[in-house]
Amino acid sequence: MSKRSVFLIATITLGFLLAAGAQGRAQQTPPPAAPAPEYKIPADEASKANPVKPTPESIERGKTIFGYDCSACHGKSGDGKGDVPIDSKHDFTDPDSLKKFTDGELAYIIRVGKGLMPAEGNRGKPDDIWHIVNYVRSLAKKDAMPAK
Repeated sequence: MSKRSVFLIATITLGFLLAAGAQGRAQQTPPPAAPAPEYKIPADEASKANPVKPTPESIERGKTIFGYDCSACHGKSGDGKGDVPIDSKHDFTDPDSLKKFTDGELAYIIRVGKGLMPAEGNRGKPDDIWHIVNYVRSLAKKDAMPAK
């Protein structure tokens, strides 16, 4: 068999395989999306008081961690305009944005995650989560940011 014949047969076979694959994909329907489970913060977690005072050192530590772990979605300044386009981001620079959350609720969300937001979990020390809470709370207070 000549090279031309082999090439022609291979091209026709490949064309049939691609057409069959496209037809098979077109016939498949994705399963319906399951409703998202209700996100509920346990009462004992919501009522936890922040054991870390919002000192300039705490806020600076929280800012550092936020820069590594949170800013891609929540924005470098916490305004919700990060590089990753995700819905339901909060603008932490708006004083009304966090009024409905206790420090305990914020710490819980940071620790276990929420929706597409990954959990901080065991990556940091327990106090680091409270440092992040202090930093996020400071974003709406223009004069609370530590000087650099």
